[in-house]
Amino acid sequence: MHEWTGRLAGDVVTSDEELEREFDARLVESSRLAFRVAFSVLRHREDAEDVAQDAFAKAHRRFRQLRNPERFRSWLVRMVWRLALDRRRGEHRRSIRETEHERVRQSCSTDTVGAGERAEMLWEAIDSLPEKLRCVVVLASIEGHDLAAVAGLLGIPQGTVKSRLFLARQRIKDRLQWLNPTRSIAR
Repeated sequence: MHEWTGRLAGDVVTSDEELEREFDARLVESSRLAFRVAFSVLRHREDAEDVAQDAFAKAHRRFRQLRNPERFRSWLVRMVWRLALDRRRGEHRRSIRETEHERVRQSCSTDTVGAGERAEMLWEAIDSLPEKLRCVVVLASIEGHDLAAVAGLLGIPQGTVKSRLFLARQRIKDRLQWLNPTRSIAR
């Protein structure tokens, strides 16, 4: 009887070790993406690293409950996205950045806006998008995933990705139109 119990305990240990190896392998292939998603929301390296680590710990605790391990990447991306949004909601950085952006926008003419300021304004325009649109823009346009990959990561149809991406780009264009006033006059 002890012999059979020992084998059963050995199977559990082996199973746990296999789960650990599988988790580690999937984490290695997804960790960079997790950081980039967090960074795209928070725009602060340290905060993004913290959120990614929190997501890794949460994923590790719940990995056994994941029904389809092949969906690990999309599961982790959604987890990171939600944690990053929670972090951002709890802080007042966004309101401070928006106030500063408005001050810079009013004091700068189109000719004096530098590349760094343009990049900051672009990220602020992306940050101002609703969560559904922002996630699609970050994954498709910033991370470079194709539409099918974005659809798979988010668990939505490819047509929905296309329409959200179009709408997001349109809103960004409208928000940044003041940067190039001659184009808006020419239309």
